[in-house]
Amino acid sequence: MAYDETAMRTVTKQAMGAEMLDAETELVLARAWRNDGDEKALHRLVNAYMRLAISMASKYRRYGAPMPDLIQEAGVGLMKAAEKFDPDRGVRFSTYAVWWIKASIQDYVMRNWSMVRTGSTSSQKALFFNLRRVRAKLEREAGANGEVLDSHRLREMIAEEIGVPLRDVEMMDARLAGADFSLNAQQAGEEGREWLETLEDEAPQADETVTRRADIDRVRGWLADALNTLNARERMIIIERKLRDEPRTLESLGQELGLSKERIRQLEAQALTKLRKRLETVTGFAAETLASA
Repeated sequence: MAYDETAMRTVTKQAMGAEMLDAETELVLARAWRNDGDEKALHRLVNAYMRLAISMASKYRRYGAPMPDLIQEAGVGLMKAAEKFDPDRGVRFSTYAVWWIKASIQDYVMRNWSMVRTGSTSSQKALFFNLRRVRAKLEREAGANGEVLDSHRLREMIAEEIGVPLRDVEMMDARLAGADFSLNAQQAGEEGREWLETLEDEAPQADETVTRRADIDRVRGWLADALNTLNARERMIIIERKLRDEPRTLESLGQELGLSKERIRQLEAQALTKLRKRLETVTGFAAETLASA
């Protein structure tokens, strides 16, 4: 059940007053939960970072989702992070938890933003959260140079900037431009009948949900293994270009690494090829099949 406003204020107040864990204490708690199933250690670890979850949830209010629901989803992501965290990898829990919190919030936003399904592939998610920002940036730059971009050229530039296919940009652009309408509106010629009555329940059954979650966890494990086959520079490029909510541009990465945009593009393609080969070797599936899982 979603938090009501009173519950949200209570949770927020408790989070703001929670203890700040140092690295050593965090490590002890994480090991106690992983090795001994110590629920008190888990509770203490999660409470200490609920402040982080709430802060991240607040950044997604512009998408129109209720803040109590965003906080709840952020908490779900935090719990998933605690369940899967390996304290012996040398990474702080907060660093690890950020990905799970963002993923949980973004999945919720995309499920509820519109009655029209926006899709859930990595390409569609990158476009959903970045298309308008990148469009505005490109339009500002063009205006500063006295250029006028037609819609097709602008979409091509967006596809290049975000690193996704042009067809995906065109589809997401159309979806974001469309207006929602009430499903309680009556159909023409159908006296008293609402559009809501014509929709089938597409919700998965309980067994399907459990199986789906297990499959997703398995795929994520394969992806983590594949990332470890990359060198430090390749891994950085893939993380910054493909795994961030706001992917870095080729130009910004080139400036940081002292390389040209084209060289960054080549390294990205090279790293993706390595990932694909590793995934196919470990799993026996084509990488495209895993991407759709």
